[in-house]
Amino acid sequence: MFAVALTALLAFCAVVLASVPANARSAPASFADLAEKISPAVVNITTSTVIAGRTGPQGIVPEGSPFEEFFNNRPRNNGPRRSSALGSGFVISEDGFIVTNNHVIEGADEIQIEFFPGDGQPTELLNAELIGTDKNTDIALLKVDADTPLRHVPFGDSNIARVGDWVLAMGNPLGQGFSVSAGIISARNRALQGSYDDYIQTDAAINRGNSGGPLFNMDGEVIGVNTAILSPNGGSIGIGFAMSSDVVTRVVAQLKEYGETRRGWLGVRIQDIAPDMVSAIEGLENEKGALVTDVPDGPAKNAGIQAGDVILNFDGDDVEDTRGLVRRVGNTDVDKTVRVVVLRDGSRETLRVTLGRREAAEAASASGDDTPQEPDSLNILGMTLSELSDDMRQELGLSEGAAGLAVVDLDEASEASEAFSKGLRAGDVITEAGQEKLETVGDFEDRVADARDAGRTSLLLLIRRDGQPRFLALSLED
Repeated sequence: MFAVALTALLAFCAVVLASVPANARSAPASFADLAEKISPAVVNITTSTVIAGRTGPQGIVPEGSPFEEFFNNRPRNNGPRRSSALGSGFVISEDGFIVTNNHVIEGADEIQIEFFPGDGQPTELLNAELIGTDKNTDIALLKVDADTPLRHVPFGDSNIARVGDWVLAMGNPLGQGFSVSAGIISARNRALQGSYDDYIQTDAAINRGNSGGPLFNMDGEVIGVNTAILSPNGGSIGIGFAMSSDVVTRVVAQLKEYGETRRGWLGVRIQDIAPDMVSAIEGLENEKGALVTDVPDGPAKNAGIQAGDVILNFDGDDVEDTRGLVRRVGNTDVDKTVRVVVLRDGSRETLRVTLGRREAAEAASASGDDTPQEPDSLNILGMTLSELSDDMRQELGLSEGAAGLAVVDLDEASEASEAFSKGLRAGDVITEAGQEKLETVGDFEDRVADARDAGRTSLLLLIRRDGQPRFLALSLED
């Protein structure tokens, strides 16, 4: 009986073991072999910057003051001084190209590279040339000239990395020199604040000085560039972020070829689709897509994209949300003609758009008139309405480019006062009147005139407060 039970137990264990995926890896007994293999390609980066001396008043000590002797005898250094900073990086080619973070070298007058000792690597500090930077992804590309080919590491595919995979972080934490830490991938596709963010989150220890260093998979491939930590005290608490190699490789290739990035530009202002908007947009089945709020002069306008369109597909890929569309457009070649599928008036239309270059569009916008213009306002039906400025959008918690008219004041003696009792308040945003979208005060005047011409005594308004929509009817009677 015991033999039968034992046989059954062993058979069960065999079935369980067979069900484990063949590519699953157990925790390694040691990371020593891997660390020894990849460490020669990791570098310490030292930067120095000249800071101008103080030129303003230095303080005057009254004659006879008890502090007079102290101030007269203390050393004075009012001239320029040099400030240093530390970071990390890694070599990606034998001819000396090195990747790091932009914030490691930003503003530096001098950049020096220290190599891991041994294996024929340079033993002296080498001066590095800055090839190019990208502030959007915090990536910089450097170049050093060495007498011999340098040990380097390849990029891996961050898209196949999984939560729970082992990773190694290497760099120069807290200025302590070459150091390695191990952990796992805690999460993927994290966004911090940039439009092109795609961070790998890890619990491998990352501290100041690790910035710009590599995050390795178990094959010795770089799948991320260590960039930021989440910490209440400035030290590692196990929440670190590395920009994924899927993003970094594209940026590095452009910096290497052009010395700058060249991202595709569609030329639209967009917002995510809220759940309560699905039923209000004819033909829309779910929250996926990007709603076009404005179409300035540019590629999209030339192709016929209009405000109110919902972009469902871009260059063959379905659009999940605005972040996904921005990244997809940015990763597309400049001057490429792509198919864009939009939902308009309940029907799908396919348009062909030839993309521009985002950096050129941003430079043209920055070179324009920076003087902010006051938004137009209108006193009508006992309300003071104002077109939305960027400051007002931010104050009201609206997305960039959101359309509508802000209610800035109400006349208590008017029909708007009755509307106030129904829910209308200063600070509300009227996005539609007569079930048509509003962008200017002229649009509102037209809707009022159309309703009166049609013999209607009230106008249906769609308002938003704290992102929530609500309809109310406003009397048009004098």
